[in-house]
Amino acid sequence: MAIFKSMFKKTGYIKIGSQPEEKGPSVPDGMWLKCSKCKKMVYREDVKEKFYTCPKCGDYFRIKAKTRLRLLLDKGSFQEWGTDIEEKNPIDFPEYEEKLSDTRRKTGLKEAVTIGKGSICGWETVIGVCDARFLMSSMGYVVGERITQAFEQATEEKLPVILFCCSGGARMQEGIISLMQMAKTAAAIRRHSDAGLLYIPVLTDPTTGGVTASFAMLGDVILAEPGALIGFAGPRVIRQTTGEKLPDGFQRAEFLLEKGMIDAIIERKSMREELGKLLRLHNQKAAETFASKASMFQTDPIEEKHSDKENKKEKSAWERVELSRSPARCTAGDYIDQIFEDFTELHGDRCFGDDGAVIGGIATLSGIPVTVIGQQKGKNTRENIRCNFGMASPEGYRKALRLMKQAEKFNRPVICFVDTPGAFCGLEAEERGQGEAIARNLFEMSNLQVPILSVVIGEGGSGGALAMATSDEVWLLENSIYSILSPEGFASILWKDSSRAKEAAGVMKLTADRLLKAGIVERVIPEPENFNLETFTEVTDPMDDYISIFLKKYGAMTKEELTEKRYDRFRRM
Repeated sequence: MAIFKSMFKKTGYIKIGSQPEEKGPSVPDGMWLKCSKCKKMVYREDVKEKFYTCPKCGDYFRIKAKTRLRLLLDKGSFQEWGTDIEEKNPIDFPEYEEKLSDTRRKTGLKEAVTIGKGSICGWETVIGVCDARFLMSSMGYVVGERITQAFEQATEEKLPVILFCCSGGARMQEGIISLMQMAKTAAAIRRHSDAGLLYIPVLTDPTTGGVTASFAMLGDVILAEPGALIGFAGPRVIRQTTGEKLPDGFQRAEFLLEKGMIDAIIERKSMREELGKLLRLHNQKAAETFASKASMFQTDPIEEKHSDKENKKEKSAWERVELSRSPARCTAGDYIDQIFEDFTELHGDRCFGDDGAVIGGIATLSGIPVTVIGQQKGKNTRENIRCNFGMASPEGYRKALRLMKQAEKFNRPVICFVDTPGAFCGLEAEERGQGEAIARNLFEMSNLQVPILSVVIGEGGSGGALAMATSDEVWLLENSIYSILSPEGFASILWKDSSRAKEAAGVMKLTADRLLKAGIVERVIPEPENFNLETFTEVTDPMDDYISIFLKKYGAMTKEELTEKRYDRFRRM
């Protein structure tokens, strides 16, 4: 142990542990490291092989910028930018220049962020990596200027930006000038976004203060490493200010995912692959515009090919209601898995939470990027509870709208799978603005400048369904329903007797054939008599073809034609 003690007096490049406010031991130059989480001694080479994570407990070691770039970028592709920006001492803080000089000498870094251009899995990108060894990667003038210039250059070259964020916040030694970097970087990101370009911040341990309140949380897709501390005020500041005991896991990446603030947590070993996939799905040179690729889709008549040849017994409206609610019925997730490729799920509404009743993300159809969103009921009791039986809360509708607006920015068509008895009507949903959330979806979807298709795959209940179906076309499966509310609710309101639900189902004209005749929906897709996962392709194969025709038709329209036609569709009703 005496040898180990002497080793730990040296200064290394990986900081053990994940609490930025507590001084942890540094990694020695020797063969062994000590993990501050599990307190075990671990072999350095084992740590490297596991992408700088503890082989005993899996905790993440902080890594230097050079190492991060080596793990991510294609070999030899990196070109560093912004090395000639002059350092400043704007408030003449005592001994600041000496502190900077000493930090440069110890770390070999010029500043807290390294910026440049490189490629990941062959896809070119602007990339930046913050390094906690340089004054806890605090943001001063040079950090803000490097990031701002990076976004400006990326906008000029029409390139995406990936930033690995890590910071204790604004740099105190630069006073108000440091604070101004928050606004400056945000303004540069806005211009990059307005140009229709992708920005992915990856939040690592720790991401706090002014960095969290600026460039770290302004991405199109926000990723994080497992266990990373992420927050505006640090845990110590919160404890000292409020006197409250903080819950376990507070401000960790997993906490933020649950609260809807980030899209996904990606393990370090998978980061390069996931970033490469996202760059491919958003690549402008390969995919340019949706309209230019619409010619690839199916255009031949397919009605005969998929005609319903079964001799089916006629079903009553109530029988179809029961079929639409069947636990054996396929879910939105099943349709996404069967019809699309490359699905990457994105989480959260960026306001409150991640609603399990709504699943959504990016996928491809015949190689074309699309945004897919679905309402999920779940397949068993555990899933039913997690998904709240498909009854979305305000955060579910806000997540869906966030993904739709993201699709509009990147010119991706939107395909929604509707399956809900209605929006959740609990106390907490009302407190968080359920009515406003639904209304906002209708408002924004009416003028969304990309094609929107909605397919009712089970129940289409009330405003909870319409908030996902203010679209160019609405399709129903043969035994799906679409109605003002449930038959039980209808009977209860009009007849003060919910037991008359079967009678109400017939009166409401909520079945697919009735809705098609009334012009409320554009297509009815036949179902096999025993519709389940074993017969699933009898529905998804024709649906795939029908979607291709839809995308061909609406992808050829200008934005003005598209929104005008959608307006006219509802204006006629």
